[in-house]
Amino acid sequence: MTRSGLDRIAAAGGGTLGGRRIGLLANQASVAADLRHAADILAGLPVELAALFGPQHGWRGETQANMIEWEGFRHPRLGIPVYSLYGERREPDPAWLAGLDAVVVDLFDVGARPYTFLWTAVLMARACAAAGVDLVVLDRPNPIGGRLVEGPLLSPGHESFVGLSSLPMRHGMTMAELLAMIADREGTGGAIEAVPLENWTRGMSFADTGLPWVAPSPNMPTPETALVYPGAVLFEGTNLSEGRGTTKPFELVGAPWLDADRLARDLADRGLPGVFFRPAWFEPRWDKHAGELCGGVQIHVTDGDLFRPVRCAAETIAAAAAIAPDRFRWLEGPYEYEARRLSIDTIAGGPALREAIDAGGGLDALFDGWTADEAAFAADRAPWLGYGERA
Repeated sequence: MTRSGLDRIAAAGGGTLGGRRIGLLANQASVAADLRHAADILAGLPVELAALFGPQHGWRGETQANMIEWEGFRHPRLGIPVYSLYGERREPDPAWLAGLDAVVVDLFDVGARPYTFLWTAVLMARACAAAGVDLVVLDRPNPIGGRLVEGPLLSPGHESFVGLSSLPMRHGMTMAELLAMIADREGTGGAIEAVPLENWTRGMSFADTGLPWVAPSPNMPTPETALVYPGAVLFEGTNLSEGRGTTKPFELVGAPWLDADRLARDLADRGLPGVFFRPAWFEPRWDKHAGELCGGVQIHVTDGDLFRPVRCAAETIAAAAAIAPDRFRWLEGPYEYEARRLSIDTIAGGPALREAIDAGGGLDALFDGWTADEAAFAADRAPWLGYGERA
């Protein structure tokens, strides 16, 4: 069984944290193998837990969608402040770090550049470096594995809260690996200490780890959701429902004006490996097309090693746009606080995907560019990979 950084620090009685005054950046999914929460574990160790910090969706994971802010509060049982890093501020106020020796980061990332938890941790790392506070990362598995990378690198000038440093859509790294790499890129200094995983290798699925799944955000209910998300997040930049308001967010995609059978046939004809597109009809209870019957598909991953979620989503959007060119639309911003450009360009990290779909025809030239980006990133990330390449 895999042991997370949290499990290891608990077993070590606090380890190097002993005697330090610390803050904790975490949320409801920051649990040990026995489902005890990180805050409860740290509060029982010989450390002084003085402050808590929470990312998007809240310390308790209660806010459903993007751009729903939450306010800090005082923890009712621990009696310490809980600071919101998703609201008026997305980086900590220096006053919140005053008097701390270290901030512990224990966030469950899902392996996709647009997932904001990584960028909350990056902003925390920058603030800690500026304040002379150590950063301790309790590492967790990448739930969709650590071998594959996919999708375009972030284009210069397209930095945002869903991409503050150039990564592909699927990066194949753990939180500790990413924070070390980005800190070295930025040259921000500061002490970053990682408590690494035990018994995890890059080819493992989440099921292989034996660890419990607690949804890291309300619309990430299962490991299967995480597997499609690095591509399916692109649906958020369109007027297609990405399945929010259903029990299968990101696995369902559709709209009231789409022909489900035709979409499934068109996608099957594109020959994408490791996936089956089943015609599906669904009625979101909230978000896009709430209360309307949508036709679309459910994305069924049949082989996780062959499946390429970003290419799958690009082909799905292209097929929907071709079926209903008079109804399909790209959404205006803002998207995660970025109002200067279309939402799809913010999510994809540049305009190339949108431009290729708008041009019609195939996406082979676009994907060729992605292949070059993927190879470049695979080489670039190599010095920071801390775990074996093979299961």
